[in-house]
Amino acid sequence: MYSQRHLTQTDSLLIGLDQALRTVFGRPAMTGRPNPASALEEADLNERERRHIARLMRVNHTGEVCAQALYQGQAVTAHLPTVRETLERSAAEETDHLAWCETRLRELGERRSLLNPVWYTGSFAMGALAGLAGDNWSLGFVVETERQVESHLEGHLREIPERDTKTRTLIHQMKADEIHHAEVAKRGGGADMPRPIQWAMKAAAKVMTRTAYWV
Repeated sequence: MYSQRHLTQTDSLLIGLDQALRTVFGRPAMTGRPNPASALEEADLNERERRHIARLMRVNHTGEVCAQALYQGQAVTAHLPTVRETLERSAAEETDHLAWCETRLRELGERRSLLNPVWYTGSFAMGALAGLAGDNWSLGFVVETERQVESHLEGHLREIPERDTKTRTLIHQMKADEIHHAEVAKRGGGADMPRPIQWAMKAAAKVMTRTAYWV
């Protein structure tokens, strides 16, 4: 995104701050892809269904906040410019997901998670640490993250009624993008993450999803 010019340390700091504010407070810079569900009819949902789907989408929105922070943290500490560009391209596509989830939340009458600033900060730190460990480990972290997100989205699809085509269409597109990001990172040299790290990532994700569902 910013590889076409030489940036000073101040430039990078300001860009990072702008990205953080846009991510947490809901004004991300999108790639221009249209919302795949914008032209679809709203499903006839009862109150229980609407509330549950809205909370699932809040979880997904928070997940995209975390994804942005992870990618941004990894890009800051990436060693090779090519790896940094790969991370920034994937992060740009994730901003579409962030905006689409925000739109769906508004349609369902639900708010964002109140803890998004906390999740962003923690995820950025994790991403930066992954980048410091080396580019292959950083890309491997992307692969494992995206695989877990793919599984998480598949679980949501099993809970959302077939007639809610708006939500299901969004999740299907997000899932396809996550698979693509994992493939790109793997081709770029992503290392297989050790089992203890995979388990720790799953545990952290479980805390986030359960908390974001309610708060």
